[in-house]
Amino acid sequence: MKIGFVGLGIMGSPMAQNLMKGGHQLFVYGKRTVPAEIRGGATVYDTLKGVAEQAETIIIIVPDTPDVRDVLFEADGVFAGLSAGKTVIDMSSISPIETKQFAEKIVAKGCDYIDAPVSGGEVGAKAASLTIMVGAKEAAFNKARPLFELMGKNITLVGDIGAGQTTKVANQIIVALTIEAVGEALLFASKAGADPAKVRQALMGGFASSRILEIHGERMIKRTFDPGFRIELHQKDLSLALSGARALNLSLPNTATTQELFNAAAALGGKGWDHSGLVKVLEHLAGHEVAKG
Repeated sequence: MKIGFVGLGIMGSPMAQNLMKGGHQLFVYGKRTVPAEIRGGATVYDTLKGVAEQAETIIIIVPDTPDVRDVLFEADGVFAGLSAGKTVIDMSSISPIETKQFAEKIVAKGCDYIDAPVSGGEVGAKAASLTIMVGAKEAAFNKARPLFELMGKNITLVGDIGAGQTTKVANQIIVALTIEAVGEALLFASKAGADPAKVRQALMGGFASSRILEIHGERMIKRTFDPGFRIELHQKDLSLALSGARALNLSLPNTATTQELFNAAAALGGKGWDHSGLVKVLEHLAGHEVAKG
């Protein structure tokens, strides 16, 4: 298949490489740096319109809602290069409401629109083991599924357009609150005099076990806060959760508290930390580091 790919960052680059390994022909946007391992096997275009004109399916994975809007609808954007029968797949994590608005314009041009945000981080992107949460018409999903299978393992059609983004927001609530809980637990154990590495090892065999405790708990202990998934991106996702909650007349008190902790991390210069770096705010409040147990 001829695939246009926009967004060759921490997640997008390995995802694109996995599509190339699967035998697909890639057309990429070259305004920013194109990684050498992709440039060698893809065709680079100077405009997004050019990418869309050449591709049958266009995949987008960029940081935020305004970025997707620009990619799609700016002058010489993807929308300008679309013709009937093509498919746009947005794998970014953005507003479910604006996703539906974007989709209306794309569908009116005779194209399919799929929202398919992912979870699993850089590790999952490289291993092609991402969780992919899909909002789409069933026929469009079935057509795109072979592409998803080259990038992920847990692939679920949740519902119609927008449902994927709603699921991703729910995912980010759980991830954020669990990171905060793991941070509190390891900080408590360390301050009480226990070895946090051994505490983590013990908890991994019990009911508190989780991927967050496994991966991010280790980051907290080893002080490896290079992203990963940046705090500023998780702030964006929790903003979507909280604005959505207001629209639904719903209270998400612990989500709001965790967002304030992310805000504090940003104030400490940590917008670019991995989101496991949230523990550094808890440590700042306690005057104690997990690793100094």
